[in-house]
Amino acid sequence: MRKLKHIIVILITLILIQGCGAYSFSGISISPETKTFQVNFFQNQSPRIFPGADQTFTNQLQDLILNQTNLSLTTSGGDIVYEGEIVQDYVSPNTATSEITAAQNRLTMAVNVRFYDAKDSDQDLEQRFSFFFDYPASTSENAIRDEALQVIFERITQDIFNATLARW
Repeated sequence: MRKLKHIIVILITLILIQGCGAYSFSGISISPETKTFQVNFFQNQSPRIFPGADQTFTNQLQDLILNQTNLSLTTSGGDIVYEGEIVQDYVSPNTATSEITAAQNRLTMAVNVRFYDAKDSDQDLEQRFSFFFDYPASTSENAIRDEALQVIFERITQDIFNATLARW
């Protein structure tokens, strides 16, 4: 009887270990054959061009993928490839005062992304991602630009990651 209990405990432990082996805490769904990724330069094609925004975005996307996967970055021939462009960058009033002037402005940016998976073309994707940053109208856009880009690009790159690798 005691031997039977040990066998049952061992079987249950093996089943639990086997079930946990396929789970990824980051939720990443990458083919085991996929070893490299490539992020092509995301050129700024929005009507308003701010120097460095394109390079900042490209670097943030590369860094996110490097930090959250075990894939290696390559400059060509990647198993998965990201490419696209910054297509929108505008400021609009978000809230108004009683004097009918803007109390708060919203900087919105959008990025068009094309994702290619050489190992599984069914996962290929083309999608537009956007996010915004609100700031007081009394503050100039130049004063908040770096912080705004950091917040906006952090959200957009995470959304891209989730859509392409985590499949959320």
